[in-house]
Parts: sequence; C-alpha cells; structure tokens
Amino acid sequence: MKYRVVIFDLDGTLLYTLDDLWHCVNHALAAYGLPERSRDEVRRFVGNGLRKLISRAVPDGTPDDVQEQVFAELKAYYDVHYRDYARLYEGIIPMLKELKEAGCMTAVASNKADRFTQKLCRDFFGELIDFSVGEHPGVDKKPAPDMVRLALERFGLAEKDALYVGDSEVDISTAENSGVDAIIVDWGFRDRSTLEEKGADVIISSPDELTKIVLEQ
Repeated sequence: MKYRVVIFDLDGTLLYTLDDLWHCVNHALAAYGLPERSRDEVRRFVGNGLRKLISRAVPDGTPDDVQEQVFAELKAYYDVHYRDYARLYEGIIPMLKELKEAGCMTAVASNKADRFTQKLCRDFFGELIDFSVGEHPGVDKKPAPDMVRLALERFGLAEKDALYVGDSEVDISTAENSGVDAIIVDWGFRDRSTLEEKGADVIISSPDELTKIVLEQ
C-alpha cells in the first residue's frame, strides 16, 4: 500500500453540498435586499469558509457592517439548512470501504465549521472516517497546513505516509504547504482546466482511480 492514511477535503470531494451553500447564501443576500447569485457564481466562491464566501458574494463596495449582518444571517440559516440537499458523490462509499478493508486510515480536513464537519462525517460516513477536523479556534483554515498536521499527529504518521485528496486550488496549496502528496478530483467545484492551470499534478475522474493509486493495483 503506497499510503497509510488518506486525508480528504469534504465539500466537492466526498459530498456534493453546493446547492445547500447556494440556497443559504441567496437567503442571506435577499434578507438585506442584495442581488442573489447564480449557482455557478457560488461554485466559484466556495473553498475558504463561510465568511470568505459572503465577502465574495456581496456586491463590490458593500459596507463592512452590512457584510457582517449578511454573514450573521447566513450562519443562522445555515445552522438549520446545512444539509437539505447534501448527497454523496457516486462511488465514495465503496471507495472508503475498500481503503478501510485494506488497512488504510482515513481522515477529513474541511474549512467548514468543525461542528458541521463532525455532523456530516458522522451522518454520511459513520466509522468509515477515522478522524475529522473542521474550522475552529486555534486552527488556521486551509491552505494552512494545520488540519493536515493534526491528522498526522492523530495517527502518529509522517508526511510521506499521507495522501491529500481535494477538488480545488485551495487543496492544491494545502498539500504543498503540508508537504504531502496530492490527488485532485475533477467531479467537484472546479473544472479540470482550472485545476490544471492551478498546478494540479494528478487529476482523477472517479473514486476507483484513487483506490488503485493508494493500493497500488
């Protein structure tokens, strides 16, 4: 087995959550009379947490105090509607099962708030994910290496033992900053051409490809 642990991004890699984010953002914008955003616009805005998502979604020149109010509205609404439309990407559960059966450990590192990260991992993956971490105080968001390092510490492993899997330029930088190998998927929130432009070395189109690489099949 080439790697002892695979560390996954969550949104756009294991779970399709774009519609939840899209609906919640537009609810918050509409609450303050601001123009709504298209699904594709929100797709391009995600990746760096909810606060950054709102700063990108509001019109240019929106006062800081209004941005804070929109952000507060988003958080309150997201608390209730964070998984209304969430679903697994095809092939994710079989892939995780095969990795686990082969003795490979699994982790999730997400810029989503930690409590939502924990809930989604528990609800969708159960014991198929050994460790998960999301945004919380004292841990810098990706692309900082903090979350990857927490996962490595949890398992007592070195960088050479880990593979990081994500779907965006944030994930490419996270792997680089953490000193671990990376595989980037093209079924998430960025298209393949964008991933290539951002420097992704290995891009895959199905979970089966990941299994073959990790297990050296």
